[in-house]
Amino acid sequence: MKSTNTKLIGLLLGSILSLNTAQTYADELPKVSIKTNMGEIVVELHPEAAPKTVDNFIKYVKAGQYKGTIFHRVIDNFMIQGGGYDKNMKEKPTGKPVASEAALALEKGLKNDVGTIAMARTEDPDSATAQFFINVRDNDFLNHQPLPAGDPVEFNYRGTITKAPRKQALIATAGYTTFGKVIKGMDVVEKIKAVETSDSHMMQNVPKKDIIIESATVIK
Repeated sequence: MKSTNTKLIGLLLGSILSLNTAQTYADELPKVSIKTNMGEIVVELHPEAAPKTVDNFIKYVKAGQYKGTIFHRVIDNFMIQGGGYDKNMKEKPTGKPVASEAALALEKGLKNDVGTIAMARTEDPDSATAQFFINVRDNDFLNHQPLPAGDPVEFNYRGTITKAPRKQALIATAGYTTFGKVIKGMDVVEKIKAVETSDSHMMQNVPKKDIIIESATVIK
């Protein structure tokens, strides 16, 4: 009986220590408060999954890059994107782009699932600067996709098996770098994703009423 009780106590202590370790790790992760005219969103950043991307994002936050920018692209059942334009749809200048860390993020288990924050970019995987988006559904097709050997190569492109030259396939499957997740204010994200949109300034899916980022600050 003593042996059984000792084992049970050991398992219980192990579980408590594991929970405490996980909580300590979460407490130490950098967090950013994004205050909008529709409410506050707090994101927890994961430097172990995307160190250069997290550093890049925090630099923009501390520089005041996001103050006065808008969520300029909102697509229900997909994502909300912002951080690049002011309410007059004038694009803010940015620094050098950051290299894609989508493969590392995937390796660390951070995917483009609902509530995660990721970097927006052009067709060039290494072109992300300041713009970001928050996934409002699980967008598996935005994740990095490892390719099998060969040239040409078969791969899954947005749900369809496609065959293309390896160079082209590498670009198509590069993925979008996730670097954190929403830990507070997902209700605000839900409100934003549901706003009415239209075409504006030669862009699609622009909210009819401005959704303004009033401030973005690093918090403890």
